[in-house]
Amino acid sequence: MKKSFFLSLLGIIASLPTWAGGLMTNTNYHIAFDRMFARGATFQIDAAYSNPAGLAWGYDGWQLSLNFQKPWQNRDIETSIPNFLGSDFNKKYEGKASAPIVPALFASYKKDRWAVSTMIGIVGSGGFVEYDEGVPMFSVPITAMMAKNGLLPGQYKLDSEMKGKQYIYGGQLNFTYKITDFLSAAVGIRANYYDGYYRGHVVASHEQLGNLVNLQLDCNQRGWGFNPIVSADFHKGPLTIAARYEFRTKLNIPNDTKALVVGMSGKDTDVKALAEQLGTEKTVAALSQTALGGMASKITGYLPDEKTRYDMPSLLSVAVGYEFTDKLRGALEYHFFDDKNAKMANNRQDELTHGTHEVLAGVEYDINDKFTVSAGGQRTDYGLSDNYQTHTSFACDSYSVGLGGAMNINEHLRLNVSYFMTIYSDYTKKYNDYMSTTMPGSDTFSRTNYVLGVGIDYKF
Repeated sequence: MKKSFFLSLLGIIASLPTWAGGLMTNTNYHIAFDRMFARGATFQIDAAYSNPAGLAWGYDGWQLSLNFQKPWQNRDIETSIPNFLGSDFNKKYEGKASAPIVPALFASYKKDRWAVSTMIGIVGSGGFVEYDEGVPMFSVPITAMMAKNGLLPGQYKLDSEMKGKQYIYGGQLNFTYKITDFLSAAVGIRANYYDGYYRGHVVASHEQLGNLVNLQLDCNQRGWGFNPIVSADFHKGPLTIAARYEFRTKLNIPNDTKALVVGMSGKDTDVKALAEQLGTEKTVAALSQTALGGMASKITGYLPDEKTRYDMPSLLSVAVGYEFTDKLRGALEYHFFDDKNAKMANNRQDELTHGTHEVLAGVEYDINDKFTVSAGGQRTDYGLSDNYQTHTSFACDSYSVGLGGAMNINEHLRLNVSYFMTIYSDYTKKYNDYMSTTMPGSDTFSRTNYVLGVGIDYKF
């Protein structure tokens, strides 16, 4: 095969570290969020995350809450290339995103003017994504380059797959103090543990010629990061005004590379073994002198012990809550995630037009002493651009709506249930030259998200 064909595949491997991107900070841990959204001014147990300072007006004594959520998601890419190899190419690549039951634990203790609280949950990302047929950046350039070398679709076998996992587990500890009868403050710290992997392969084979292309990647990534948290709460009569600031979490995650193989025309290079023998710098230099040529600089991010940035951005949250009656409460909230100053793989944060803006609103109504119902909504604007969107990591602006209720089983035990869905705006990215095929084309990125939740709050 021509060297140009092999080099066209370099971007495939170079893009895998950005599987989940940097816009995956979670805010939905407690079921009360799922059924109301705007929880930044609450005094309930979920304030251990959303308003730690507000616990100064919360329940005296111990509280405990255990929550479970089940999400369903799709992340699809629909590719269109007019007159590709003599006919229009239209294909939908379905990405199946899944997660098991997602738990979160809250606990707090308050006495007099002091309170201490904790929250443990999945604070970033959280799930698996798999493309059984790979993604367009796999199939389209290979199909085009095979055709240029005399092999049309159907004359060879193409086997490609991509999958990834990304979880950021967090444990948060807060200390709250009521400064005056109207003002409280809290300080806290969160430990964040990143656990992810990136696995993929592309094998193009011919019955007589054997493997024409062989790309294999299996890379685990794990590491720690810490961030301080400060919050303040003003509460007088029916009015509550609260603010929370989470500092940026620096996550510089090392590779645990299990396999990294690149090959063409039946000749494979075990890049992982070469790097372990020579080190990164010498490996890149050695590869640059071979037929692999320009690939050398592209695979650096996957070599053993190399590191990738997955910072969690700083977050500013401001909320206003108001008790209209003894039974009816409402809240408005604003979030700003400073994504442009949170380092991502390959500095993708520079491609964003601005950080993430979120506006949340919710209402809650006590039907009687036993039953409470609530509903809420959220608007999320990421500041996306064409250069930010890739086949292995893309985002879509969205609206979310949720509803649910709570039942006081007795004076100590409360049951929460919820359902929410996210309505995403499709993002269409147009190309003058689609994946170096010399043909114009487009990708339409789309997502879906549905979540069911149930939780138990207990007051001792």
